[in-house]
Amino acid sequence: MELRAFYAIFRRRWLLVLIPPLVVALFSAVTYQSPPAPGYNVGVNFLVAQPPTPSADLADQERYYNWLSSEYIVNGLTDWAVSGSFKTAVSNQLAQEGLEVPPGSFSVGAENVRSRLQISIQHGDAETLAQIVNAAITVLREQNADALPQLGGETAVLTLLDEPFVTPLPRSLSSLLDIPLRIAIGLAAGVGLALLVEYLDPTIRSREEAEAMGFAILGEIPKQK
Repeated sequence: MELRAFYAIFRRRWLLVLIPPLVVALFSAVTYQSPPAPGYNVGVNFLVAQPPTPSADLADQERYYNWLSSEYIVNGLTDWAVSGSFKTAVSNQLAQEGLEVPPGSFSVGAENVRSRLQISIQHGDAETLAQIVNAAITVLREQNADALPQLGGETAVLTLLDEPFVTPLPRSLSSLLDIPLRIAIGLAAGVGLALLVEYLDPTIRSREEAEAMGFAILGEIPKQK
């Protein structure tokens, strides 16, 4: 089918094309609710080390094992930081500071980046998030022995590489394109509806359609303009 044939169909059935997207747009406007705020994120990085032995003169082999154990410590702390017990410990630390923050109200991500511990925390309120990350730093530094029984009760040394900086999270692409996608789907449905009605319509509207059906045309009355 030529493009001008499609043009003629949509020109005749333009109302059918427009009804679905208009209905979708009206429904979306009536039921529209502002998407929730995306929240805030903060990330911190740590270098982790095993406490040195009392001897001041460490042999090269002992220094090597000290560095190697530090890498295993980072792996263990990464697993602990994303667990529910860590979030509970952070919540308890905040409770001691007079702030009630349930463990399920914030999310924690952790990653071992080249033997460096990277923690990211998300929450809906910037001020509360700043307090959460400070409590998380305290828990990581003071309570990591509970998550590292291999150290025999000793506490690993965590060095904070950068100060926490709270930043707003960008809105998701799906929330921005929700209504436009609905309208686009409605428009596609309108186009399909117009083509379906045209296909089921038995009316002959042109000489070409009659000839395509095998009729011999004896005369033609032009449209009055």
